[in-house]
Amino acid sequence: MKKTIKSANKLKNIALLSLLGLCLSGHAAFAQGSEQGAVGATKATKLFFGGDILTMEGSQPNYVQAVVVENGKIVFLGSKTEAEKRYADAQAVDLKGKTLMPGFIEPHVHPSIAATVLPNEIIAPYDWVLPDVTKKGVVGHDAYIKRLSDSIQKNAKEDEVYWVWGYHQLWHGDLNRELLNKISPDKPVAVLHRSMHEVFLNDKAIEMMKLKEADFKGNPQVDWKKGHFFEGGWLSLVPKIAPWFIVPERYSRGLVAMTELIKKNGITTVAEPGFPSSDFNMEYGLLKKEMEKNPPYNVYLVPNGTQLYGMKGSNEKAKDFMETLPAQYNTSNITFLPKQVKLFADGAIYSQLMRMEGGYTDGHQGEWMTPLNLLQQQVKYYWDAGYKIHVHANGDQGIQQVLQYVAENEKRNPRVNHRFTLHHMGYFSDQQAQQVKDLGVEASVNPYYLWALADKYSEKGLGKARGENLVRIKSLTKRGVPVSFHSDFAMAPIEPLTLAWTAINRVTAEQSKFSQDQRIDPYLALQGITITAARTLNLENEIGSIKEGKDANFVVLQNNPLKVEPITIKDIKILGTVFKGRDTWSDTKP
Repeated sequence: MKKTIKSANKLKNIALLSLLGLCLSGHAAFAQGSEQGAVGATKATKLFFGGDILTMEGSQPNYVQAVVVENGKIVFLGSKTEAEKRYADAQAVDLKGKTLMPGFIEPHVHPSIAATVLPNEIIAPYDWVLPDVTKKGVVGHDAYIKRLSDSIQKNAKEDEVYWVWGYHQLWHGDLNRELLNKISPDKPVAVLHRSMHEVFLNDKAIEMMKLKEADFKGNPQVDWKKGHFFEGGWLSLVPKIAPWFIVPERYSRGLVAMTELIKKNGITTVAEPGFPSSDFNMEYGLLKKEMEKNPPYNVYLVPNGTQLYGMKGSNEKAKDFMETLPAQYNTSNITFLPKQVKLFADGAIYSQLMRMEGGYTDGHQGEWMTPLNLLQQQVKYYWDAGYKIHVHANGDQGIQQVLQYVAENEKRNPRVNHRFTLHHMGYFSDQQAQQVKDLGVEASVNPYYLWALADKYSEKGLGKARGENLVRIKSLTKRGVPVSFHSDFAMAPIEPLTLAWTAINRVTAEQSKFSQDQRIDPYLALQGITITAARTLNLENEIGSIKEGKDANFVVLQNNPLKVEPITIKDIKILGTVFKGRDTWSDTKP
């Protein structure tokens, strides 16, 4: 964040950047349904067999013939003969050659972003697959303006703000208030940047929201003439426009769509590092309402230390509040993870505002999301309190700054198994990967950055050497650093197999094969969306692999990802899930 952030009051809005992470029904064996207990676990005993059962236990692929589930837990794995002998009354579930493995885990996704993006218009550089439609991508200025104009003409209304997400200047060219006025002179329009860190408003939107230029006087991250609010300007704008941006009915529809995407993509656990984004009571209340429908997944929440600092006025009060959350707000399927906290370092990779050593090819420097003196205080405070600390850090300079703080605290107050975790890690060097290893730091990365951004960023902003080496996963894994994958939805589609596929193949949107030395093997990539993703949340003893005593959370796939060509892994059909022993088949026929 620029020097404009100088007080706790302005920090109240920092984390609004977040706002702005089987079908086997055709087979008789799967058509019997399930009996649900009070918290969604089936009471029936089930014996799964007849396909590849990949446990994700150990450093190499491990298969078993049969798995038995009872009361939502895994009670046996081994041979089919022994399973039938010990559980003679179990309901037999024949996989008929399909693959069963642990349910996918999304360790960094933002329901608040899903709830604001999914129910609104999407016009982005690439296709976005929604539960009921695919929003086709648009490239080129003229094509973007035509799609935007057609959408506004067809859908916008004079009495409410029309929100459109997905704009990016490198794909869509320049945008400004004057152009939006020309496209929509009578209807209020707000165009959200792909990063969710920026917005463009037309005159009618500014008028409806009762915004005044004087309200933003002196803020260098507001270009009033262009109707452009970015980073700190966006942060200062959101509280003023909340009634038009955070509309409960629309937000709830977004959560419904999020649930459908989670089910469709084989996910049985999601986590949001950084809760709340803006309004604790609103976000929690609407999330709880969605989860009361008993969907086939759990939600884990990591408190947002930066946002709560602004809300409560100090780190001490923020921590005191955090420690009341599990007892007060945990439900059967929403859990605040104890003694974990999320903090923020540098800016967004999609806006090219992550902090880069040496800056960018056009001379700009990027931004800090948190003033460094505060970030240093927060890391020290939560380190001494024994917390697992998650930090958003994207550029090599941002990452280096965080590693410096870890080193300072490790020297001053050594901790065993602290599991400090860097999130996103858009660009870092091999030397920094060694520092990560030496300091005992772990990683949760977004491989999709390479697919979506490497081609353009190699041409503009980062240059060839850096742009082609985004998210250097093998630099970490070859050193034994635990690495999970996440979408940070909507910074990537909420598709774990797509994340794994990108890490395995390192192929971009334009079919470039960049930094092939950083490819990882398929099994390691599958660990990144199962057992290592569980570790990122300190939940590896409960979920993430098929092991006796763990939750019976599985995904069933048409093909075994380890037995197909790696380039086809993202296209494997997800047939459905088992959640705490409960079959949750999709409506799509295999």
